Amino acid sequence: MSYQTPTWPAEFAERYRAAGWWRGETFGQLLRDRAEAHPDRIAIVDPPRELRWTYGELDLRADRLAAGFAARGIAPGDKVVVQLPNVAEFFEVVFALFRIGALPVFALPAHRETEIGYFCSFTEAAAYVVWAEDGDRPGGRYDSFDYRGLAATVRDRVPTLRHVFVAGDGDPGPFEPLADVATDPVPTTGPAPGDLAFLQLSGGSTGVPKLIPRTHDDYIYSLRGSNEICGVDEHSVFLCVLPAAHNFPLSSPGTLGALYAGARVVLCPRPDPETAFPLIERERVTLTGLVPPLALLWTEAGRQTSYDLSSLQVLLVGGAKFSEEAARRVRPALGCTLQQVFGMAEGLVNYTRLDDPVETIVTTQGRPISPDDEIRIVDDEDVEVPDGTPGHLLTRGPYTIRGYWMAPEHNARAFTEDGFYRTGDIVRRTETGHLVVEGRAKDQINRGGEKIAAEEVENHILAHPAVHDANVVAVPDPYLGERTCAYVILRADAEPVKPVEIKKFVRRRGLAAYKVPDRVEFVDAFPQTGVGKVSKKDLRAAARTPDSR
Repeated sequence: MSYQTPTWPAEFAERYRAAGWWRGETFGQLLRDRAEAHPDRIAIVDPPRELRWTYGELDLRADRLAAGFAARGIAPGDKVVVQLPNVAEFFEVVFALFRIGALPVFALPAHRETEIGYFCSFTEAAAYVVWAEDGDRPGGRYDSFDYRGLAATVRDRVPTLRHVFVAGDGDPGPFEPLADVATDPVPTTGPAPGDLAFLQLSGGSTGVPKLIPRTHDDYIYSLRGSNEICGVDEHSVFLCVLPAAHNFPLSSPGTLGALYAGARVVLCPRPDPETAFPLIERERVTLTGLVPPLALLWTEAGRQTSYDLSSLQVLLVGGAKFSEEAARRVRPALGCTLQQVFGMAEGLVNYTRLDDPVETIVTTQGRPISPDDEIRIVDDEDVEVPDGTPGHLLTRGPYTIRGYWMAPEHNARAFTEDGFYRTGDIVRRTETGHLVVEGRAKDQINRGGEKIAAEEVENHILAHPAVHDANVVAVPDPYLGERTCAYVILRADAEPVKPVEIKKFVRRRGLAAYKVPDRVEFVDAFPQTGVGKVSKKDLRAAARTPDSR
């Protein structure tokens, strides 16, 4: 592909280097340095499988797997879709790819044929890494879904997909076991600090997620800055509860932040308190990150748990806005400091500080990592508004991308001419510089931290032979923040259809389960604006009225 990924202009890159934000580090060298400094320190704990890898072991495993990937023709710049649960192999794989300069494309375990097929096709992926658990039994340690069947379907559709590697102790089927790939390490030159390190997924407001290009320099700076703000050092123990490939548990400060600090990462196979609380007690976990629905669940369980959670110092909550009422419950229930996080995979991350007043912690979503994070809050005409006034959030800085990967038309809309990213968030800024999130300007639904593009779901519903038109909107929900409600107009000549049939149809089309509408309402017509457009504002208002379906 000849298209050039947008990047920082030279004068900005020079500024960020001169300020010390970009220090010429790469992920491959990062791990090597930590392994040389303390090879016997535990880096990764995979409790269900009783694995405890030291930094030295992780470094060697990455070297051996990198050599095996290279021997199979995976070269610098090649894209490799990685879809693994919270298992040790996730880190072995991504650091191996970092070593040779191949680019992980971070997929989530919940993604299915629609998303994975798109990622592999759009990136012209050379390889795809999946998981197979022994027996793939229901209620297994991670996920009983058959990823090998998904891989077979996608491989038949994507001619560039030369390899499928299967991690885990399950039957690999027709594909190569990841354990058989590793071989004797060979010297590699590796990527440069300014090169792309990986492609992340955007939340997306239209269609499947856009791809976010992150470099070694910019992402490592966000790790270092997060560690400083969150108090992460070599004595920290981070519990990875959310899916490991999510930007939040990856970098805020996340697993990669912990590894940067030489700390310990403990992988939690399931996010429920029954699974996580024993691990906090056993591993003396000091910090973790949750989305608001899980934080609510944990605070409810924490009041009556018999497990010792006294080691837990900080609970980070992000991915969606955390209500003030819920925020106030954290310390009484769990005995730790709440740290609110508001950020995006495209870059900008805001944190409340550990020494902020309690009222600031529970009522705001924090302030930016960097002195070089530039913030504009503007009205609909891009005119800046005073502090305290809600407006559209625009930002640029040393770890905020300058454009999506292979998306020139969208970039023209999502970025200003002078490089500010239009986040789609409506925020207001306090006198102290903290941001308070008021909502979303984009037509996007935030279901417990999982971003759902209404247009994508609507397109799948419209494929049903009985459907004339469809509109999907957000419904406020006290647990998930938002749920989805699909308003559907049936064809005049259609046979009667039940809401559950629409849900089953969408699910059968290979859409991720969290995107399947929570509610389906049949209507005769949609409300319209004065110019004849569908009024989603009115639909959202109507959806606030509960129904019995």
